[in-house]
Amino acid sequence: MIDLYTWGTPNGRKVSIMLEAVQAEYRVTSINILNNEQFAADFLHISPNNKIPAIVDSDGPNHESISVFESGAILLYLAEKYGKFIPSDPVKRVQMLEWLMWQMGSFGPFLGQAHHFNRFAPEEIPYAVQRYNTEAQRLWGVLDKRLSNREFIVDDLSIADFAIYPWTARFEWQKIDLTTFPHVKNWMQRMESIAAVQKGMAIPD
Repeated sequence: MIDLYTWGTPNGRKVSIMLEAVQAEYRVTSINILNNEQFAADFLHISPNNKIPAIVDSDGPNHESISVFESGAILLYLAEKYGKFIPSDPVKRVQMLEWLMWQMGSFGPFLGQAHHFNRFAPEEIPYAVQRYNTEAQRLWGVLDKRLSNREFIVDDLSIADFAIYPWTARFEWQKIDLTTFPHVKNWMQRMESIAAVQKGMAIPD
């Protein structure tokens, strides 16, 4: 049994999509970050950085319980555990890792800042709005070019797609016009047709 500690954010939904895709047996505990529940002492033992998502797998390595935090690490852990959505070809595996790290290091953090300054900042800060919206446009352009000649990030569906998709789903928060990025738009439609993506995006309900 896998326990998923999560909230309805792009990072949280990466993992719920993956759990649905591998058909894992799991249960969900909501960590309401709006109420600062991520700072509870019990959760700190599972996620030392006080961030969602995190998992506890009761049947980890050597059949012992293990906790895993950081969404990218969780995706890699689950991909290796179930032997799915991670390329066996070494070249494609490197490409998958590149795009997973691109999401972790650029796409997610910069779009998260765009979300903050576009929607949640107590006052408008023009410099920040311009900086992060401009970078959002650039990053979407990088993704659009990547998807110009392939159906998924690394040809076959992988954890790179699961990591990137939830961030694109909030395109309006980033002031993105999807018609400007037709290849990403088509990829999003392919992703949205996958049952595991539909179910994972609705967790927690």
